Amino acid sequence: MIPFYKYHGTGNDFVIIDNRDGQIQLTTAQVAALCQRRTGIGADGLMLLESAQGNDFKMVYYNADGNESTMCGNGGRCIVAFARSLNIVTEKASFLAIDGVHDAKINPDGTVSLHMQDVPTMEVHDGYTVLNTGSPHYIRWQNSVDNMDVVSEGRRIRNLPEFGSKGINVNFVAFSGDRLSVRTYERGVEDETLSCGTGVTAAAIAATCHSLGHYTTHIDTPGGQLTVSFQKDTATSARDIVLTGPAVFVFKGHIHAL
Repeated sequence: MIPFYKYHGTGNDFVIIDNRDGQIQLTTAQVAALCQRRTGIGADGLMLLESAQGNDFKMVYYNADGNESTMCGNGGRCIVAFARSLNIVTEKASFLAIDGVHDAKINPDGTVSLHMQDVPTMEVHDGYTVLNTGSPHYIRWQNSVDNMDVVSEGRRIRNLPEFGSKGINVNFVAFSGDRLSVRTYERGVEDETLSCGTGVTAAAIAATCHSLGHYTTHIDTPGGQLTVSFQKDTATSARDIVLTGPAVFVFKGHIHAL
């Protein structure tokens, strides 16, 4: 029996397992089965919290298809909240992820602010932008993200030959006053998710691709609201990137490895 915990960050949901003793070894098929919504726990991804020398912990992230994946921003915030529940950290955390070390802070209102990796460059095209915020993202500008078929169009773009066999995450972004509205098709989930942390981070940075300065961008997703702050020293780079949003405990339980 495997003890597990369920968390979500603006509707992007995760199974989290404490694996500090290193005893849990899951196959790709087992991870996919645990994330399956009708016959498993149900989640967009699964994370193992493991020990890491020199850091508070290590985050190992798997997509719902069972494959280990690149950085997950919403997952990063959720695993920090989980680490605090285990008394591994208090208000601040420093953890190792697949793209390097991340610092985070748990705010008085319960939200988590996660420091993301710098973005050294991005590709700006007519109507879309491509950049990597720990995971690769395609940002397409829309007049509106309402009433659109995110799944079919997102799947088409995700599988374009120029993005190789691993594909790319696809975000449809519209300006709404001084805010952004974002809907995301995630590779590895192969569906629209209610929110994507690295995706909204990419959208916020891409929205300022022709300007410099410090920005704080508020973003609406189907699952809730997120905030991204960052510094632009050149038009196509960003640093001091911080993603802030909720990290909510849902339930815990035990399950057989399926």
